[in-house]
Amino acid sequence: MERRNINRGYMKLTVWQDAIAFYVHTVAVFRNWPYEMRRVAAQQIAGVDSIHRNIAEGYGRKSLKEYLQFLNFALSSAAESVSGLHAYRASGQLTEHEFEAMDAEVYKIENGLKRLIASLQKKQREGTWQDEF
Repeated sequence: MERRNINRGYMKLTVWQDAIAFYVHTVAVFRNWPYEMRRVAAQQIAGVDSIHRNIAEGYGRKSLKEYLQFLNFALSSAAESVSGLHAYRASGQLTEHEFEAMDAEVYKIENGLKRLIASLQKKQREGTWQDEF
């Protein structure tokens, strides 16, 4: 059953959907890391988890200033996850195939966030944003 709620509009955003898919992929890759690497794996999963959460939280704030702030948090979390991917590939903890697939996903998310931020900044400049329901 589809639930309709204006506060859930972020679910229609491709970048949010991509962030959910990236989280699912990240969990699949990192959940079976050896015990001694559980903290590192959990940190990577948590960082990726915060991408979609920040998109949703910013959307729910309804203030353009806060929405942009949370989208920038999401972009920062994406950067953090990329840094981790590079470190794990360099240390041999990720295969080249795993790295390339995940890097391509987060690259798409980063660009989607940048486009969304730019479009909202345009609305901010033009004064066309509505801060109410």
